[in-house]
Amino acid sequence: MLTANMTIIYVHNVLKSADFYAALFDMKPAELSPTFAMFIFPGGFKLGIWSKYTVQPVVHQQTGSASGELVFKTASKADVDFLYHEWAMLREITVLQTPVRMDFGYTFSVIDADGHRLRVCFLQLDEA
Repeated sequence: MLTANMTIIYVHNVLKSADFYAALFDMKPAELSPTFAMFIFPGGFKLGIWSKYTVQPVVHQQTGSASGELVFKTASKADVDFLYHEWAMLREITVLQTPVRMDFGYTFSVIDADGHRLRVCFLQLDEA
């Protein structure tokens, strides 16, 4: 059986992106070099940050064309509001979507310097 436990995003500047995510997650990368960084979260999920100039095989994707999101699930709606205030207001990260109720739950989204979408949500799949 396969288990998905890691996501890798491609970035322009690994060290700059690692600093951004270290501040955002309040943790240091487990691995850090000029071409790759990795964060390991409680529970074992890993986020890799790889230089788009050294990734093999070469990626032929236009910069800024979003093709997905990195999603962070919270335990409550209040946690969504707290993180929105923390990320958008205090850290001044570019907001794509302010907190809103959607089909799947309560959510907001921001974007990093490389155009990666980051979504925070409280899943409310069982609510009508």
